[in-house]
Amino acid sequence: MHLLFATSIVPDGALASGYEIANAAIIAALRRADVRVTVIGFIWPGKAASDPENTIVLGAVDVRTESASAMRKLAWLGKAMLSGLTFASVKLRAVSDSEVRAAIERAGPFDGYVLNSVQFAGAFEKLFADRPSIFVAHNVEHASARENAAAANSRFQRLLFAREARLLKVMEERLCRQARFIFTLAEEDRAALGVASDDRSAVLPLVTTATAPKPVKPRIIDCDAALIGTWTWQPNRIGLDWFLEKVVPHLRRDFRIRIAGNMPSDVTSSHPGVEFVGRVPDAQAFVRGAAVIPLISTAGSGVQLKTIETFELGLPSVATSRSLRGIDHRPSNCVVSDDPAAFARALEAAAADIRDVDGSAFHRQQIKQLDAAIGLGLERLGPVGQEVFA
Repeated sequence: MHLLFATSIVPDGALASGYEIANAAIIAALRRADVRVTVIGFIWPGKAASDPENTIVLGAVDVRTESASAMRKLAWLGKAMLSGLTFASVKLRAVSDSEVRAAIERAGPFDGYVLNSVQFAGAFEKLFADRPSIFVAHNVEHASARENAAAANSRFQRLLFAREARLLKVMEERLCRQARFIFTLAEEDRAALGVASDDRSAVLPLVTTATAPKPVKPRIIDCDAALIGTWTWQPNRIGLDWFLEKVVPHLRRDFRIRIAGNMPSDVTSSHPGVEFVGRVPDAQAFVRGAAVIPLISTAGSGVQLKTIETFELGLPSVATSRSLRGIDHRPSNCVVSDDPAAFARALEAAAADIRDVDGSAFHRQQIKQLDAAIGLGLERLGPVGQEVFA
């Protein structure tokens, strides 16, 4: 079977975001199932596809809103309003339908599409109607947009996110209706998308690495707690605000917290132990240097890749219930609490008595369940090994 994996950004090997980590895991699972996968999409400026022989690059785009100029943002907004597309999808309209269609034809005979998330599929939706498709819903995007609207600081942002939510709901319903099968990354998302039947959908348990990370003993601890993420992404920002405003005030003043990643300029904390460190050269080494990992998601859908990575590494953690979306089993050194004061007490207790576990069993279980789910989706798509379209 040959499938065209249609995605916003093609893999460049960097795995710099949760989206890219998830894509790598899904593509690897498809290939373990003996599927020939050709990836089509855009590339980050200055990057190159990690698997050029099996990748069709449509061009280079930078779709990050936070780094775009004011003129660029206005251009995107105007184009979205005129076209009726979402703000996220219109950023990908850097090439025409005819150029995308020609690129698809260059892929040669193939059986169907894997429409990876709603942004690229929404930008060129009509082009993917000629073959069977599997839709991968990384998140329930309309629900995330609705939460973003509620948390927005300005009326303009609220209106923009509310518009995204309306358009995304219709688009997600249409993509799910047209797909032969839907993959989500969390069980709750199947019901939220209206595809909870096992004949229509399955959850993809993910991993962050091809093989289980090897434990480091002894670990060198240089802070009590560490967080890393793309904090400019609104669902992550909502969780960070909750942590800094609700949890941190309950922590001892000598409790040391290091926060890495791209940070909005208006994020601050009066707690003397909080340190914002920006980008770090080795994310895994950074989190290994902490006694405990706070898993602080309070918004969004899909799965939290930082939760999966923490469990793979066997590190102690304190998690909100929302951070465990898409996780069927959690290790013994993970404490769950949604109460800020209790969350803080659990962090202090875990930092005072560090208990690492072997994360390889979690990794093996995730791979086993991931491969089983992929196999089910491929059965629903059509006969393996038979290219049905030329």
